[in-house]
Amino acid sequence: MSEHGLPADVSRRQMLVRSAAIAAMVGPGSALAAGCAAGSGSSKSSSNSSTAANSSDPKNPFGVKASSPLDVYIFKGGYGDDYAKAFESLYTKSFPGAAVSHHSGQNLTGDLQPRFNAGSPPDVIDDSGAQQLKLDVLNSSGQLTNLDQLLNAPSIDDPSKKVRDTLLAGTIETGQLGQSMFSLNYAFTVFGLWYSASTFKKNNWQIPTTWADFMTLCATIKASGMAPFAHQGKYPYYMMVPLMDLVAKNGGPDVQTAIDNLEPNAWKADAVVNSVNAIYELVDKGYMLPGTEGLTHIQSQTLWNQGKAAVIPCGSWLENEQMAATPAGFDMAVFAMPSLDGDKMAQTAIRAGAGEPFIVPSKAKNQAGGLEFLRIMCSKAGGASFAQNANSLSVVKDSITPDIEAKLKPGTKSSNDLYQAANGQIISWYYLNWYSQMEKDLEDAMGQLMANKIKPADFISRAQTAADKCAADSSVQKFKRPTSTS
Repeated sequence: MSEHGLPADVSRRQMLVRSAAIAAMVGPGSALAAGCAAGSGSSKSSSNSSTAANSSDPKNPFGVKASSPLDVYIFKGGYGDDYAKAFESLYTKSFPGAAVSHHSGQNLTGDLQPRFNAGSPPDVIDDSGAQQLKLDVLNSSGQLTNLDQLLNAPSIDDPSKKVRDTLLAGTIETGQLGQSMFSLNYAFTVFGLWYSASTFKKNNWQIPTTWADFMTLCATIKASGMAPFAHQGKYPYYMMVPLMDLVAKNGGPDVQTAIDNLEPNAWKADAVVNSVNAIYELVDKGYMLPGTEGLTHIQSQTLWNQGKAAVIPCGSWLENEQMAATPAGFDMAVFAMPSLDGDKMAQTAIRAGAGEPFIVPSKAKNQAGGLEFLRIMCSKAGGASFAQNANSLSVVKDSITPDIEAKLKPGTKSSNDLYQAANGQIISWYYLNWYSQMEKDLEDAMGQLMANKIKPADFISRAQTAADKCAADSSVQKFKRPTSTS
């Protein structure tokens, strides 16, 4: 994710997505700043009130005043912001008298903290990137609008349906804090290990399905003179994704539940040990692109595009983000994390889902307009527009028509193929959005592991300490993992 959410990222992209959950992405030092953003003048619980909803008018269920200006802030990361301008055009078609102000950037905390503190946040925000505002902090301070009213609003395409019925499965849960949704994670993000299909074909390299095969392939690639693996070292979130994919596959739902629910010794499970040891093999056997631990996402991804490394972990925003750096014939593609011995999930299982969280601040001047903006995004026209302008899928069902599908880029097609092959075996983690400080502590430890400054046992110890600290902190609201998710 170009410093974005996973999806949570995600995300960014996650969510993949995230992302999404994908996912959301947490950057160094941002939690403290986000806390400041949520601090001044805030209440202790997020807004559960509806905004003058008028359910009798399916064309304007939130009661948007046609002449009220709309203030939009977009994280300009891997998806750019052209897609948002397209959404704004759709908005002004419905409300031609509304002036829409568009702002974009990557330093959300720096740009928006003063506005939150002054009680004048934008009306709608794409809250992604390394400097994203932490959703758990915003929620605990009453700065988020409850988006259940969006979910229960009539769909633009078919007013007999609610918006909630038009979204892909898992979208609502990804944006929930407790029982209500506070963020709309819009980009459907697929995570995996990315490669150049043309390079693999030229060298007769086969896609590995087991970790042992992957290690053999890495040895072959290294012998050819190319680094087998690169990662976005300055942002350890990226390497947390393959690690936690391995953990989920090897440990199954029981281990996922234990980690998400902050159960004692969850990070000491065999699945965690097996997975951390596997990831560390890449470092220990010298399969990393030299210096990758000090590179940004763009730097490492560009070197990968230049053929300096064969594989890089990322979400499906990668193709759009690297559009200008990708040479002709590169044929971008993605494969799922290889399996470890004793896995409890199929090798084809992947991290995929809703990422790139959009929020409506509870103190937004045009809160109704912000909600309507999200409702437009959830229309088929919105989903199709996102695919065309962001080169990515959205969480809107049936928004990709055959003519749009035919124009998808190779990486997007490969993402879709990977998602189809997963056959419903989708990996989800919740702690990223629930416990931002814990996630930051994990990323700090991951950065040290990938720089070969600590060993796997040290990482596991630090991870368990981070989880225990979070569990013991009475100021942090606790959540329970839904029992039906993988």
